[in-house]
Amino acid sequence: MNKPVNQKAWFFVLPVLVLVAFNAIIPLMTVVNYSLQETFGSNVFLWSGLMWFEELLRSSRFQDSLGRQLFFTFTILVIEIPLGVIIALAMPKKGPWVSVCLVLMALPLLIPWNVVGAMWNIFALPEIGLLGKTLNSLGFDYNYTRQTGNAWFTLIAMDVWHWTSLVVLLSYAGLVSIPDAYYQAARIDGAKSWAIFRYIQLPKMKRVLTIAILLRFMDSFNIYTEPLVLTGGGPGNSTTLLSIDLAKKALGEFDLGPAAAMSLIYFLIILLVSWVFYTLMMRNEEQ
Repeated sequence: MNKPVNQKAWFFVLPVLVLVAFNAIIPLMTVVNYSLQETFGSNVFLWSGLMWFEELLRSSRFQDSLGRQLFFTFTILVIEIPLGVIIALAMPKKGPWVSVCLVLMALPLLIPWNVVGAMWNIFALPEIGLLGKTLNSLGFDYNYTRQTGNAWFTLIAMDVWHWTSLVVLLSYAGLVSIPDAYYQAARIDGAKSWAIFRYIQLPKMKRVLTIAILLRFMDSFNIYTEPLVLTGGGPGNSTTLLSIDLAKKALGEFDLGPAAAMSLIYFLIILLVSWVFYTLMMRNEEQ
């Protein structure tokens, strides 16, 4: 005989569902509505179909900002993931220094994003900033406010300083969860450091590294505050990432139709890549 199912739990879940619907589904439907119509103000809408999407995908402005966004995301993933693993491997696993290292690693993550941008804005100024003045005194022609290469260097350095700690903490959590028996067996077999990393540590960190890559992709692809405060998208439009370009189109130019279409494409890219990472993570767990 089947036991009756208690449905009272829905009374606790229902407020959460209503809140999620209000904060996510309704604004999303509004964006979809704007992306398929053209408005002239006073709530006057004309059906435009997929015109904004077609215009946007053919736009060199959108292609350039998307290319800059992909370049930034790919670069920081290539730098932060290996760097985070290396730092985690170098951190002590036992003793009083463990707490000190963990606290130091967590400090950059506690700083608000706008403060990070403001800090690096002052830190990298060529006349008074410690970084800028030091590089210029060493003979480098450094000025991130005027030179595109220097602006990209500063932007990437800022993100690496801010977010590598997240990769370090996740990698360290994966490392300390490895039983000592694996290392004892490796020492008995005479395995060297590279063999231990390749066959013991890296496989055991596969899940946390997948999560780290997913989180860093989502964060870096959505980044807005730090580059806006640091460079403002300049010099020129050289560091105008997709998020900054979207904000300019929606809030600066008040071009709501193309901005809505851009935000939906933006959302679909993140959703697709996140789904791929989730599928890989679930496949690794099944194996």
